[in-house]
This record gives sequence, C-alpha cells and structure tokens, in this order.
Amino acid sequence: MHPGTHPIDDALVRRLIAAQFPQWAGLAVERLPSGGTVNAMYRLGDRMVVRLPLVAGGAGDVVLEQAWLPRLAPRLPVAVPEVLGDGRPGEGYPWPWSVYRWLPGENPEAGALRAPGQLARDLAGFVTAMRSVALPGAPTAHRGGPVASLDAATRAAIEELRGIPQEAVDCDAVTAVWEDALRAPARDGPPVWLHADLMPGNLLVNGDGRLTSVIDFGCTGIGDPACDLFPAWNLLPARARDIFREALGVDDATWRRGRGRTLSQALIALPYYRRSNPAMACNARYVIRAVLEES
Repeated sequence: MHPGTHPIDDALVRRLIAAQFPQWAGLAVERLPSGGTVNAMYRLGDRMVVRLPLVAGGAGDVVLEQAWLPRLAPRLPVAVPEVLGDGRPGEGYPWPWSVYRWLPGENPEAGALRAPGQLARDLAGFVTAMRSVALPGAPTAHRGGPVASLDAATRAAIEELRGIPQEAVDCDAVTAVWEDALRAPARDGPPVWLHADLMPGNLLVNGDGRLTSVIDFGCTGIGDPACDLFPAWNLLPARARDIFREALGVDDATWRRGRGRTLSQALIALPYYRRSNPAMACNARYVIRAVLEES
C-alpha cells in the first residue's frame, strides 16, 4: 500500500517473539486480515495480538500508545488495547512493536449496523470521556490543527478524482462542502483530548451492536474536537448521526469542521487506496455519499 513497506510474515513474528518474549514462544501465530494501512496484526495464541508497523511512519505511533494507553484506559468507558509487551527492533525488523491483550468483538459495518442509535450514544459517550481527560504533558494530535492545513492536499485529491470518471465523484459538490468547512469559525477554546482516528476498523462491537472497545490510538493527542466526529459520516446513518450530534451537543461551526475533515480524509484516501485497500476505498465512497446527502 505504501512505499517503504517492510516485509512481515509469520516466521519473522515467531523469531521476534522467541527472542524477546520466550515465555510465549510456543504459542500459535496467525496473520489477521485487516483493512488497516500502517500496521500488520498477528494473533498470538488465544489471548494476545502482535502489532507491527509496516512503514517507518508507524513506529512513532507504537511509542505513543505504549506511553499513553495505560494512563488513558481507566478514564474511558470502553476497553482499549492493553500493552503486554514492548517489542524492540530485531531479527532484521527495524522498528518498535507491541504485544497487546486480545479484545473480542467485530468491526461495525456502515449500512449494516444492528443498533445504530445505541451505537451513536456509545460513541458519543466515548468521545465525551476523551474530551474530559485532563492528563498533563499531552501530545499534540497531528490531525488536530486548523482545517486550512488540509486544504492543499484536499484540493489536489479532488483534481485527481476528476481524472477518474469511473468513481463518479461530483467534484464541484464536494468542493463546495470543503469550502464551507474552511469558512467555519475556528475552535474557540482550549484543545481537548482526541482519539483522532475513529474509523470503523478501529471500533469493536458485540453481538448486540454495542461498542465494546476502541483500538489504534496511534493518532491520539489534543486538538480540535471536530476531529472525533468522523463516525457521523463514516459509519452512522442519518438518524443515528443526529443522535450522535445531540448527545455531544455539537455546535454548528464544529459540525461543519468535522464534516469537512471527514470528507477531506475520504477524498484523499479514495484515489490512493482504490486499488490497494478495498476496505478503505469502500468507506471513502460511503463518506462522500453521506456528506453530499446531508449537505
């Protein structure tokens, strides 16, 4: 999916485990299918999972999670990854990696939610809890800055999509929504804690459709609260979207910024992943449709 991707296979994971965590060396190792773009995931026995960056840019995310997840976990209403082992470079693998406790559940699927209204409330509860965290020394979320910082990349993606007619994106309409986000008033208040990557693939639900876990905190930090409105357009249907907004008490300016940020991510992802990552491309198309239907 990306230039500079490091080859990872079962044998490498077994060697890393045997060298650094010999107490787990006899456990089965199995690659997990994932729509993720930065990490490879391997099941380790029945109760653990190994997460290894595929590219150099993911190495910092591992260190961030190892530092902050233990401090965030007791402040959040659902389970988050629990670091059981801090892996180091070795066996020809160049970056830090982690072993986590296995979290049960399945990823919710946009358009096929069992209880969308309740999931919207669960997500709002998680976002509210993140915003209320008051831990000192918080990192700045790289996605938490001004909407205008995304302008060049967003406009470049729109122009690229104009050259891909089979995607049938209404580029004039998405440009209008994007420019509306740019006009929205900036955040009037201090930054808040964010997950900053609330994609369906980073959420786990149980058999009743309730949120049980949020994973992948590699983007966490403080910034614009609009960054954690992504599920409104990348997962929730219109009625549940309203429930999510009401539960969070989102003002109009924040909503417009959140919609623009979510759209920007989708516009950039679609041409990049349309051939390499079907899950990401499919969700990008869903976001574009949802945003245009709302606007």
